[in-house]
Amino acid sequence: MTKKFITVYGKVIALVVIAVMAMGCSAFASSGNGVEKPLPAPQEQTSEESVQAPAQKFKILHIMSYHSPWEWTDNQLNGFKAALKGLDVEYKVIQMDTKGHSDEESKLKVAQEAKDLINTWQPDLVYTSDDDVQKYVVQDYLNKDIPFVFSGVNADPAQFGFVGSKNVTGVVEHQHFVESVELLKKIAPDVKKIAVVIDESPMWTGVTAQMKKEESQLPSDVKIVSWDLIKTYAEYQQKVKEYQNTVDAIALLGIFNFKDEQGKNVPYQEVQQWTAENSNLPDFSFWVDRVAYGTLSSVTVSAYEQGLAAGEMARGILVEGKSPADFPMKATIKGEPVISLVRAKSLGLNVDSEILLTARVINTFAWDEQK
Repeated sequence: MTKKFITVYGKVIALVVIAVMAMGCSAFASSGNGVEKPLPAPQEQTSEESVQAPAQKFKILHIMSYHSPWEWTDNQLNGFKAALKGLDVEYKVIQMDTKGHSDEESKLKVAQEAKDLINTWQPDLVYTSDDDVQKYVVQDYLNKDIPFVFSGVNADPAQFGFVGSKNVTGVVEHQHFVESVELLKKIAPDVKKIAVVIDESPMWTGVTAQMKKEESQLPSDVKIVSWDLIKTYAEYQQKVKEYQNTVDAIALLGIFNFKDEQGKNVPYQEVQQWTAENSNLPDFSFWVDRVAYGTLSSVTVSAYEQGLAAGEMARGILVEGKSPADFPMKATIKGEPVISLVRAKSLGLNVDSEILLTARVINTFAWDEQK
């Protein structure tokens, strides 16, 4: 090996050693006492956008005028919850049960319980359904800080002082009166004279007022011949027997507050079963549970759609920081035709297949399913 080769080879080895030492030094740092220690592993930089604040938890109190389980109230709450899906919500529910206990003392008692819970629990929002809770609870909180959203209200919201209020909004219940009569006429074309049955509940004042406004839109051969306010179950039974010879159909509107001999409300299911078993007249109403319990037909008010619309308002208030006053109080427009085929058969009515294909069909009486 020549001297020149050794010199070149040595330089190459030296360069390699220097490079290796340089690489090694980059992985170590002085501890300050001459002892080298490894550098900490580089930390991944996190942008402000990737840091998520804890999800906000909301407290919502639902006060229903009526009771649960019941399809009408349950589906309103189901729709409301669907609109708030994905939010962290703690719900509490109070049932006023004014269909079962319509006396003033009972209403005032449970209304006070609801107010006490509002004041102690301090919910972020109160969701109220149907009329009684508006009168007995919500009116006491007008223009306060806590937001209220309602659904299923039959009366004009102005009656409760809601119009112009900064903290109350909601969904008004608008019955499909003309559409329900038109459906009845398709099933029973001979219907011309209709009697409307109403109990003593004040909620029917707004409903009947709206019906009377729309009366001129009914088929030209149809006439409402009576609006009968009935107080007792015995009086109702007598009226239905009289109707068999005086009218062609019955509109079963208010049937919850008929009093028995002890002054207690007769369950509407009992009222409807008696009607189906003792009346030969076609009848209609505006709610799907009525058809399940024997009423012939209805273009129903959708409880779910009302709750959903109210929930969308609540979401805007809670998440987007909107004011209840930003949401106009209005009715939902979606209705569903429903027919009790078993009742039609008992009345000797043959329902055209095209009508059945466009409607929800109920094939049994609810009381038979419960046996």
